[in-house]
Amino acid sequence: MKPKTKYILFFLLLASTAAIGLFHALTPGHMIFYHDTYRRLSYFPIAVGAVFFGLWGGISLAVVSCLAFVPHLFLFWARGPEAYYSELSEIMFYLAAGIVIGLISSRENRLREKYKTLSEKLAISYERLHDQASRLLEAEKQLGESQKLSMLGHVSASLAHELKNPLASIKGAAEILADELPQGHPKHEFIDIMRSEISRLNHSVEDVLSYCRGRQQANQSKQESIAKIIHHVISLLETRFEEKSIALTVQADPEDDFSTDEAAMIQVLINILLNAVDAVGTKGRIMVEVEHNETTRVIKISDDGPGIDAGKAEDVFQSFVTFKEGGTGLGLSISKRIIESLGGKIEIRTSPLGGALFLIALPEQTGSGSQGITSV
Repeated sequence: MKPKTKYILFFLLLASTAAIGLFHALTPGHMIFYHDTYRRLSYFPIAVGAVFFGLWGGISLAVVSCLAFVPHLFLFWARGPEAYYSELSEIMFYLAAGIVIGLISSRENRLREKYKTLSEKLAISYERLHDQASRLLEAEKQLGESQKLSMLGHVSASLAHELKNPLASIKGAAEILADELPQGHPKHEFIDIMRSEISRLNHSVEDVLSYCRGRQQANQSKQESIAKIIHHVISLLETRFEEKSIALTVQADPEDDFSTDEAAMIQVLINILLNAVDAVGTKGRIMVEVEHNETTRVIKISDDGPGIDAGKAEDVFQSFVTFKEGGTGLGLSISKRIIESLGGKIEIRTSPLGGALFLIALPEQTGSGSQGITSV
């Protein structure tokens, strides 16, 4: 109960006690029924005061009731000691009622406060237990993820080892074709694409083998401008765009000299653009933009597909998590790790086209990984 409300209640109880005493004094002595009624009504403010204000409230209202009852005693003074003492005993009952009910109420209030304190402690313990349980679940989830990645590492090492020989054979075949299609031939550019992609695949295989052996190769990959990397990836995926008649828009300044790891960014952009191709329908739209900041470049890849729910945005970057049929759940997970290894950041938001929007922020000198990244 609010303090102001308590004061109002106490004042009303005092007023009712005084009113009952006044009725006693003004009512003629022969009207016994009314006097008995007033006498019993006097217990009501005493009981209410004791319940709401404890022992001091019960005693205070009992004393006020006794004082209000005194004028009534003079009506029975002339009737003799028996009638007078009978009325006088009522005062003792008022005091007894105030004390007994006040003691019971005070005890209940103390128990209530004790239980309230205990309840607060239990609530704190519950929150702590809930937090610990959440951390245990998260640790269990990370352990399961680590086990999956460990298994994937063994499989990847075996697969990478088996890929080296076929890649060497394909590279040899490409060199033979290069001799048959010399520089200047209309189809020589396709030979250059084959060589570039074979080199990139071989570099990726070496990275996997080095990682599985427990050592990371020094980052000596070629640095290339963002615009050239984007146009190279688009040329590689051109047939995929044409199959679904996708309208592709690219906004990248060819004069921008911002450079990054070519092989790493090619892998990231291929993963994201292939997801966009799978997400959009026939004659869908995909947009690739590069925003310029002082210390960063932000690559935006948006589509008009169904998009990704906000609650699932973080899950898509988890290993083995996929929302499309036949997906492995590794493309975006690998892409996120690559971007973070370059000192960057990748996020998913809602595209202005209505689908998904991938934001890739890269800092200056991404090859060194020494720069920070501003939030996108």
